[in-house]
Amino acid sequence: MVRVSPWGGTDIAFAVVLGGAFGLGVCLLFSLAPRWGAPSLARRIAPYIRDVTDPRGLTPSFDPRGAALGELWQGLRSRVARIAGGSASVDRRLHQAGWTMDATAFRGRQLAWSIAGVAIGGGGVVVLILLGRASGTVALLPPVVGVTAAFLYDARLTRAARVRVGRIQEELPTVLEFLALCLSAGEGILDSLRRVSVAGVGELAAELRGVVLAVGTGSPLSEALSRLAARLEIPALARSIDQLVAAIDRGAPLAHVLHSQALDAREDAKRGLIERAGRKEIYMLIPRSIG
Repeated sequence: MVRVSPWGGTDIAFAVVLGGAFGLGVCLLFSLAPRWGAPSLARRIAPYIRDVTDPRGLTPSFDPRGAALGELWQGLRSRVARIAGGSASVDRRLHQAGWTMDATAFRGRQLAWSIAGVAIGGGGVVVLILLGRASGTVALLPPVVGVTAAFLYDARLTRAARVRVGRIQEELPTVLEFLALCLSAGEGILDSLRRVSVAGVGELAAELRGVVLAVGTGSPLSEALSRLAARLEIPALARSIDQLVAAIDRGAPLAHVLHSQALDAREDAKRGLIERAGRKEIYMLIPRSIG
């Protein structure tokens, strides 16, 4: 005889927990079986043909089951990326945050976070049912936690982009003055960029290393700098790069241009600091504790 609680669900919760544990145990037993746990054919013969097909052993062995799961996951995250849209905004924030992934990969990780949130919410529902504190609205917990997890991952990207943009804006005046100093010492613009990228340790120096690498592989300097400005979309950096590219094209004195841009960047930083101080002054008027 099945017991039914006033709100119905205790026996169902026990069945879910015990059935899940039983299924997990069966899967673990199957994984230890010789047929299921044995390595694939490709992995078994790879050591004997690697000297012919892959002397350095760089190509991973092919696993049909892993390949099928990978294709399924790739298709799922591509579909989610198309449905979510906004790839331009995601790409911009990814570049600003310095994350080495594209919009599709970001949506895939966001989907994984959402699935994990749904699983956590489902576990919470089971726990509430077992404790006898569930109600009709508890069914909304898994989707709410899943959506919250997806938004939290998006907020994490936004915060990382904002923090890194702030660092780049703080480093910009120093980097421009360093470039102007190198140019005044008689170095060329490419040599100055290379010196700054090697000597610097900040985020902007890392971006300049990418510019120097692009120039070394055949890209024009003006085009590499313009791609950097378009990729990061930071107004102060874009304005400085536009002035630098225009000076390179017209043959203007670069040291003077960089000094002027460094002064403008410091003035922008000073204005931003005053604005933040004004907002903090308003926050300080809010009482922290009452009584």
